[in-house]
Amino acid sequence: MRIYVLRHGVTQWNRLKKVQGIMDIPLAEEGISLAKRTGECLKEVPFDICYTSPLIRARQTAECVLGNRNIPVIPDRRIQEIDFGELEGTCFKDEQGRVIDENMRLFFERPQDYVRPKGGESIGDVLNRTADFWKEITTDPALQEKTILVSTHGCAARALLQNVYQNPQDFWHGCVPPNCSINLVEVVNGTAKLIEEDKVYA
Repeated sequence: MRIYVLRHGVTQWNRLKKVQGIMDIPLAEEGISLAKRTGECLKEVPFDICYTSPLIRARQTAECVLGNRNIPVIPDRRIQEIDFGELEGTCFKDEQGRVIDENMRLFFERPQDYVRPKGGESIGDVLNRTADFWKEITTDPALQEKTILVSTHGCAARALLQNVYQNPQDFWHGCVPPNCSINLVEVVNGTAKLIEEDKVYA
């Protein structure tokens, strides 16, 4: 089994440094272009199935990457982005690029100390639901020889990949995954190995 974990393309809110979470923000033109270029670079990959976050930016990215391939595309809420609750829609960086919200600073710098915002999720919540998704697909006998595309989000991707890293003290593994980056994981007999990390093909 080979799993391509894909972060969505750029949105206008990415550029505005606004907290997106589960807000259903579409790709910007730049994001569509980047996703299509990624798809062109991955055109020889024989994807058998795609799982996508139901949020439009992830679905659009999957559609751009897959192009005209006739494969199942299955939405799954377990791989949608973290719910930031009352923080959604707020700006988290100033014009100089400094994080201006203390809780968002913790989210990026010390995620183990991030406090669940009102109406939102904790990092643990996202780890739990993505782990449930990971276990389901990696233990499914029908998927063992398949090549799978998973179109998701920055925090959700890192949470999902904790099933490979198994290092909760280093949640971000160096950084937030870049837009349209790929983390390629190979799973053989239940053992997962990271083959490519945060690769931007375009």
